[in-house]
Amino acid sequence: MTTLAKFMLEKYLYDSWKSHMEHYMEIREDGRMILSSVQNGPLIWPTVTEEDGTIRTKKYEELFATEKIQADCDCKATKISLQGLPSDVYAIFNHHKVVKEI
Repeated sequence: MTTLAKFMLEKYLYDSWKSHMEHYMEIREDGRMILSSVQNGPLIWPTVTEEDGTIRTKKYEELFATEKIQADCDCKATKISLQGLPSDVYAIFNHHKVVKEI
């Protein structure tokens, strides 16, 4: 890990970054839902039982309007968090799809 990455991950810098990211997310459209994604994890996509009895996860197109908004907010939360990282720190976390893991 590079020196900047180690430095960025120090507790006193993490707290500042976290606060900055939370405030930035709050002012975005659907900010509360974005923060919920960060704090509680992403939407657990509902399932559908097919006529033959098989169970599958709903496709995005099948979600209710509020579920679509939350799914979009999950993506926004991850994107905002990753964009707020210096490039060498980003390289460590860019494989995460869920912001709570970051």
